[in-house]
Parts: sequence; C-alpha cells; structure tokens
Amino acid sequence: MTHTPLLDKVAGPADLKRLSDADLSALAHELRSDVIEAVSRTGGHLGSSLGVVELTVGIHAVFDTPRDKVIWDVGHQCYPHKILTGRRSRMGTLRQKGGLSGFTKRAESEYDPFGAAHSSTSISAALGFTVGRDMGMPTGDAVAVIGDGSISAGMAYEALNNAGHEGRRLFVILNDNEMSIAPPTGAMSTYLSNLTRNSPLAPLQAIAEGMESALPKPMRDGARRAREMVTGVESKGTFFEELGFDYIGPIDGHDMDQVLSVLRGARARATGPVLIHACTVKGKGYAPAEGSADKYHGVSKFDVETGAQSKGKSNAPSYTSVFGTTLTDLAAEDPKIVAVTAAMPGGTGVDKMANRFPGRVFDVGIAEQHGVTFAAGMAASGLKPFCAIYSTFLQRGYDQVVHDVALQGLPVRFAIDRAGLVGADGATHAGSFDIGYLAALPGMVVMAAADEAELMQMVTTAAAHDSGPIAFRYPRGNGRGVDMPEKGEVLEIGKGRMIQEGSDVALLSLGTHLDECERAAATLEAEGISVSIADARFAKPLDMGLIRDLAARHDALITVEQGAVGGFGAMVLQAMASEGLLDQGLKVRTMHLADRFIDQAGPDEMYADAGLNAESIIETVRAALGQSTSNVVDLTA
Repeated sequence: MTHTPLLDKVAGPADLKRLSDADLSALAHELRSDVIEAVSRTGGHLGSSLGVVELTVGIHAVFDTPRDKVIWDVGHQCYPHKILTGRRSRMGTLRQKGGLSGFTKRAESEYDPFGAAHSSTSISAALGFTVGRDMGMPTGDAVAVIGDGSISAGMAYEALNNAGHEGRRLFVILNDNEMSIAPPTGAMSTYLSNLTRNSPLAPLQAIAEGMESALPKPMRDGARRAREMVTGVESKGTFFEELGFDYIGPIDGHDMDQVLSVLRGARARATGPVLIHACTVKGKGYAPAEGSADKYHGVSKFDVETGAQSKGKSNAPSYTSVFGTTLTDLAAEDPKIVAVTAAMPGGTGVDKMANRFPGRVFDVGIAEQHGVTFAAGMAASGLKPFCAIYSTFLQRGYDQVVHDVALQGLPVRFAIDRAGLVGADGATHAGSFDIGYLAALPGMVVMAAADEAELMQMVTTAAAHDSGPIAFRYPRGNGRGVDMPEKGEVLEIGKGRMIQEGSDVALLSLGTHLDECERAAATLEAEGISVSIADARFAKPLDMGLIRDLAARHDALITVEQGAVGGFGAMVLQAMASEGLLDQGLKVRTMHLADRFIDQAGPDEMYADAGLNAESIIETVRAALGQSTSNVVDLTA
C-alpha cells in the first residue's frame, strides 16, 4: 500500500489541527524537503526558510490563522508558511513575473496580514493588530516572528518598549539563529548568544540576570542604578522582562515537542505580552546550507544533490565588485577613508576593504539610522566615510541624511547600491526614490554611473570631495563589459558628457539606461531621425551648459532615468523653465518609472512594464516629433 505524504493532506492550517504531535514532527521533515526542492528551481531565500520549519508548523497548528495574525519580520523566511497556507502548487512561480512574492504580501493571501521585506517592523504591526482586537475589530491574537538580527534595530526596541507599556496580550517569537545576512552586530547579539550558550533549555532565572551582567562591576552597578532611576524598580530579570514581557526560553526551535508545548502553554495562559526565545539553525536540514558561510541566505537555482548554484555567464564585473575594489584601492592610498555598512558587507562590496583593512570598516547591524549619523560623526572628526547602503534601505535613514549630514554640510559619501529595479525581490527592494529624495537636499551632490568605468570615476570623485555630502548610485548586476581604466579620475562636479552628436532629438540619460538610449538611437537613426545622446552624470548639480546646448540645437529633448517621477527629469524641467528654455517651441519629455510600484519579474521585464526600455524611448521620440509609427524598424525582430 502506497503511503500518502502528510503534506499532500494539508490544504491549509486547519488540517494541521487533525494531526498528532508525531505526525506534525514528520510533516516538518516533509515540509523542509519541499522547500529545498522548490527553491532549487526558482532561487530565493533558502537558509532563513529552513530555519523556521518547525516554528511554522507549530504556529499554524496551535494558533487559529488567519483570524490570529502571524507577522513574519522581513518575510524572507515565509516559504514554509506559504506552502502550508494553500500556495504549495504555486511555489514554482516564486519570485517570477506573475508569481508568488518572495516575501509576505497582503494582496496574495489572507494568511499574510501584513506585508514585509524590510526588517524590524513586525512587533510594531503586531501591536497594532492587538489594539484593533481590543477595540472590537474582527481579529484574534497577533504573533510576531522576528530574528536576532532584526531585533537589534531601533524600531524593534521602540516597539518592545511600547508593547510592554501597553501590557496587551501579544506574542513575540524571537527566532535566534545567531545569523542574519551577515553575523549580527552589537550588544543585543552578544546578550542573546550568552543566554543560549550558558544553558539553552534551562529556566531563565538560572541563566541570566540581565544585559548588564557581562559588564565589569563598576559599570554594572552604574548601569543598574541608571535603570532603577528610570523604572523605579530594582533590576532582577532579563532585558525583555524589564520591558514588561513575560519571557519563555530559550527553547530548541527544532524540537517539535518543545515548540508545541511552549506555544500551547503561552496561548492558554498569556494575559499580557510574551516573548518566546527559540534557538534555531539557519539552513537547518540541508548540509550545503548549514556548511555555507552565509547559510544560503539568498541563492540562485541550484542542484539539490550537490548544492551547486547556477551562475550568470557575463564576463563583465558586477557594479558592486567594482565599487568594492575601487574603494579598497583608494583606502590603500588614503588612511582617512573608512566604510560603514548596515549588515550588508558582502552585498555592498565593502567586505573587500574589510578583508584588507578590517579596522576601517564598520558593520553597524540592521541600523541604517545609526549608520548614517555614525558616518556623519566620523566625517565631522576629519575622516572620509563611505556609507554603503542599498537605495531601498537608505530610505530608513532619511531623517539622519537630512538632519545629521546635509544640514551640517558634512562630507559623507553615500554609495547607493541596487539603484533602479532589481528583479525577483520586486517593489520592496526597488531603488526607485533616491534621486528625488537626495537631490531635494541643499548641498547634496548626486551622481549616477552609466557603466562600470564611470562608477570607478565616481568613487574616486567622492573620495576627493570634501566640501559636503555626495552620493553615487549604481544598479544590481553586472556591468556592460566596457574597458576599465587602470585608475579612476576625479570628475568635474556638475559636468556631463556627450556620447554622440545629432540634430533632431537629444536623449539626456542619467545612469545605466544609457545603453537603452543607444539601442533606441540606432533604430531611430535607421528611420532617418538624427539623435544626440548625452550622459548627464549628475542629477545635482545639473550641467546647465550642456542642457542649454541641447535645447538650442534640437527639436526635442528627452530625459531618461531609472527613478521615480519627481526625480532627474523634474529637476531638468524646473531648471529649464526658470531660464525660459521651454518658451521657444522645444518639445521636452521626461521618461521615468511609472507612477506605481512595479511587480517582480526579470529586470528587463520590469523596465518594459514601467514603460522605460528602448522601445518606450523610441515611441516617446516619435510622439514628440509627431512621427507615424508605420514603417518602423522592429527591435525584437
């Protein structure tokens, strides 16, 4: 008789409640294998998902989802959750156009009550749901699942403090695997490690007296006195208990009996906020992931048997590696150069510098706000800090960019990776807004590299720029394969360059869409339309001399950028209007990302969806010049 896999009997979380504890444990093994097989075909966040398999089964078996709200911090560990909540048959579409998101997404399922892809938001959102419940909204308990890396961020502390003060029934599961994308940074990480190391399963009172227990006695006494002055009570418990939480743990997050027992007990008896500290292993159950330095945090398609990942075939270097190599070379010449990253040393390329100059690279953890102000302080001291943060994550530190950097005119160099649309991670990780939000700031210089050689020049330019803040943006992925100079040169601030000369229409490009402009120009030239192409290089300050020249010599001017409405094109229009350049019959069009969030797909597909590819440029030029679309060259033929 053929045995039917337990997972085949699960259409949704309600089916888990009919299984025995032994069956749930067996189901977890099947679920882990299912996740591995699915991600091998699509790529994605593997290690984080494997680390929460038992927790996922336990949560859905014990709590009443979707009435009870499970909020996965970041959301990249949600693949087991998706399989158990009716999306198993669609896992082959994960992170692809029209497919499942790689993160939780409200529009995708009622079991995803709160979308996420950035860290440290879950406790705040869960507290919001608890208030809704207590005010009569049709919602049950709220469960926030947050990693040890994410809980180190300031927003998580703020939420813990507020939740403890509110005293409402709320569940926070701390998934402590001692491994975010990069090894966690800071005192909280050390504290959690000590809790685990001393005795992973003992009662809390036997293993910890509080965060200050690791400090020398004079400092410990001072810290305790300071806490007592703030709280009015003597410090006796853990950090979490001091904030008003009942603390359970640490427990073995891969022991299904423990997980089920603790979750059931907490759900039955909790009256206020509860923190359950579960220790897990990132990549659990898949040897290649467990043995990898990054625990297979993010993988491309791979062979299940060997773990070997499929790699792209481009011979051009990645933009990230060009930045990292150039920065390291400059640091070798200038001891004042330092680098700051927020838990992404490998992702931003500063690991290259860290390997050579470890004392000059600072990983602040998932704390972009702190990282920006930390860099500002170093700039004020006379150092030359490069603050390397993805465009989408720099948004989290914007007030600090405004108040602590720009307002004081401090020469912090912002290296903005993942600018533009990024593909499978979708709208949550798109670098759509940095041109607008940075160029709006007085004194800020904003550059965008057209290719990898230009990026080398811009890193060099930023290193030499001491008169105020400066930023340079570049995309994810490989460069264009252009010839690289032996050494970068310092660019003239606010000076663009001509790529080709024409007479009918001018394409003014900012960033790596220069190649799309060149493709479009080739087709337009074949139709008899003479095209100039200029690389603006700078969104701020604008090269007004170049813009005046283009306006004077062409019938139409088209700006092209890999950013949202209100960015480079808007600045060009405003500058031209101020000088009366729009009063002379010149046809001006701005091309930017569509005014909506662009769903996941391949980068080329996303830009096509956004109306920002060579074909879109061609159509915009034809429309501006009043040309017919008949008898045209098909670029796709």
